[in-house]
Amino acid sequence: MRRCAWPLLRLSSRAGLALRHGGAVRLRQAAASSSSSSSGGGGLRAPDTSLFVPVPLKPVEGAAEEDVGAELTRPLDKGEVLKNLNKFYKRKEIQRLGTENGLDARLFHQAFISFRKYIMESSSVSADLHIILNDICCGAGHVDDLFPFFLRHAKQIFPMLDCMDDLRKISDLRLPPNWYPEARAIQRKIIFHAGPTNSGKTYHAIQRFLSAKSGIYCGPLKLLAHEIFQKSNAANVPCDLVTGEERVYASEDAKQASHIACTIEMCSTNTPYEVAVIDEIQMIRDPARGWAWTRALLGLCAEEIHVCGEGAAIDLVTELMYTTGEEVEVRNYKRLTPLTVLDYALESLDNLQPGDCIVCFSKNDIYSVSRQIEARGLECAVIYGSLPPGTKLEQAKKFNDPNDPCKILVATDAIGMGLNLCIKRIIFNSIVKPTVNEKGEKEIDSITTSQALQIAGRAGRFGSSFKQGEVTAMHRDDLLQLKEILSEAVPPVKVRVSLPGLYRCASDIFVSLSQVDGLYFVCNIDDFKFLADMIQHIPLNLRSRYVFCTAPLNRKEPFVCTTLLKFARQFSRNEPLTFDWLCRHTKWPLAPPKNIKELVHLEAVHDVFDLYLWLSYRFMDMFPDAALVRDIQKKLDDIIQIGVCNITKLIRASQSGAAPGAAEVMSEGFPLSRTKRDARTVSDHRDAKSAEPLSIALEVPGERRAKSLRTYRSATRQEDLKSHGRGSLANRLLREGLLTQEMLRQLESEWQDQHRSGRYGLASKRNDQSSSKETGKKKK
Repeated sequence: MRRCAWPLLRLSSRAGLALRHGGAVRLRQAAASSSSSSSGGGGLRAPDTSLFVPVPLKPVEGAAEEDVGAELTRPLDKGEVLKNLNKFYKRKEIQRLGTENGLDARLFHQAFISFRKYIMESSSVSADLHIILNDICCGAGHVDDLFPFFLRHAKQIFPMLDCMDDLRKISDLRLPPNWYPEARAIQRKIIFHAGPTNSGKTYHAIQRFLSAKSGIYCGPLKLLAHEIFQKSNAANVPCDLVTGEERVYASEDAKQASHIACTIEMCSTNTPYEVAVIDEIQMIRDPARGWAWTRALLGLCAEEIHVCGEGAAIDLVTELMYTTGEEVEVRNYKRLTPLTVLDYALESLDNLQPGDCIVCFSKNDIYSVSRQIEARGLECAVIYGSLPPGTKLEQAKKFNDPNDPCKILVATDAIGMGLNLCIKRIIFNSIVKPTVNEKGEKEIDSITTSQALQIAGRAGRFGSSFKQGEVTAMHRDDLLQLKEILSEAVPPVKVRVSLPGLYRCASDIFVSLSQVDGLYFVCNIDDFKFLADMIQHIPLNLRSRYVFCTAPLNRKEPFVCTTLLKFARQFSRNEPLTFDWLCRHTKWPLAPPKNIKELVHLEAVHDVFDLYLWLSYRFMDMFPDAALVRDIQKKLDDIIQIGVCNITKLIRASQSGAAPGAAEVMSEGFPLSRTKRDARTVSDHRDAKSAEPLSIALEVPGERRAKSLRTYRSATRQEDLKSHGRGSLANRLLREGLLTQEMLRQLESEWQDQHRSGRYGLASKRNDQSSSKETGKKKK
């Protein structure tokens, strides 16, 4: 990856080429040479020049006595100069030469406007340009002689023009296997362990990992990497832990072990191993992280590569390995315990049983459901994406403990991987969830078959007290659609190609030029560009800027983004970010939360500590207090656990006194894409945060839920909205997350009841009319 990243960063920072005056004949020769070299691109794609942002170039301001050109010739007549510049612009020959040098009509026009403004508004220009302009005005030169100076100016305002040929070569991504010569130098054996959740596929791969002389485990989550780290060392196989935030050595002398458990982004493609395990291979389709699975699959230097995941990825892995000349051995596994889809829905929280897990797709639903459960005298554990790993493990431990009174779990799809849970029955509170499409836009869609199977498969785990698992939905009509989803085949997985590190507008240009074959897609780099724009004004060298742009953070968390800016500013001043500095900016120590808003803030502070540790792994001298930060992060984890254990009290406090603030915390920073689905409540794709204000979510009755997409698309419902004259307002409120379909139906029902009872009927109108008359009389 670095092999592609750093040349691009160097190329994008080059200054424009300085051209000297050489006459019209020499100009045409140079242009012809440039044309021939640029035409040798082998049919590569032309760049999207709408992505080229001109660099501002201010006119020269200074004393007239410093004008060397005027001393050698005479002062320029700006009127004559303007006439000749316009004549230069209209020349077809000049426009053709511009095209041959990478200036299409758009760039040529922008460059000329800037060139003309620079000359006309400058108090003086360079001596050679002054002489040429003077010769042209006197009839001793030709306007074509201006082209070298024009091209020099164009490359100053569009510096990327100077490296387009190199950029085209770098952006040719049609042979990713060739990026990893070390892996291609050995004959690897690929073994695909395919099967559903709870089938033992990962277990068999890990057994081979433990028996090998050396090995690496690559997982999607810190929790999974930590689990393998613990299991390996418990089995007397020394194993190190490597994540984005830390490295934990198995030996006390910090000597590297022969085995490593890591998050997949941290795997090394240069270190040789006997066995490598790549877990959850189906995540290769992820728009943002899929590149890491592609990189590991193509680049790991191991004699045996054990791939674990859904059978839907078998064809893709086989086809990818065909391009490397490696065969794939497939080992299929069946589920170890039966899983039954029930014929009846839960319908009411009164029907909950020990071992039940209600799966929601938004934080607000988590809060609402958990409060209603505890209102029935039941205790529940809560797990969602943005909780720290330690808190998730504690909540899982509480739920799994047979001696603990907590027998109900309320969770998001965060339970889909990385946690071992003793669940008897999975209950889907909803079957729609926010997703991110290929363009990085948010949509609401039914959960996929893959997602449904991953979540449902958590019921009836092998080795738990429940010998079989059960699956159902909260509501009857959702159950019918859930059965359809679970019965469908998982569609084949498409691969994501590893995108080299890019910076700001260069990334867009790179994507516009990039060429990939039919198996690959370029990953979504919106987060990278967001961070690049955010720190653009901070003076950092290219390497540091690149590292900050790749920092893992949730850009929907204002506090985390603001803190990253503070980190970058402090870093740019070459001032170390000490423990005391971090404590001041996070106001540590922190007290246990008193409401949901404070709990969300504590989760954000935990993310800030994660960010500090991640940066300390890359800039040890500038982030020197990683050990101290890790200590207070553990303390913060305990504080957050207290908040989650008392979550019902926090909800009550939020509803009674802090609803407006809480609503502000839970709101999203961008609108929902409406390209495919009707507008509805949006939750964050990482942390499942809902855009619906918390105050509304808490006031909605417990039976509030997301109706199926069929209901959303109902033409009858749309006509009902229009007939009441409230279609546009209702749609706007739905779009902004201030109204749900359930609330809308309830309002309609109340309106109709009140209309039938006469409150808004004829009698009411008469009363209103008489009231208005009385008011009019008083005014008179």
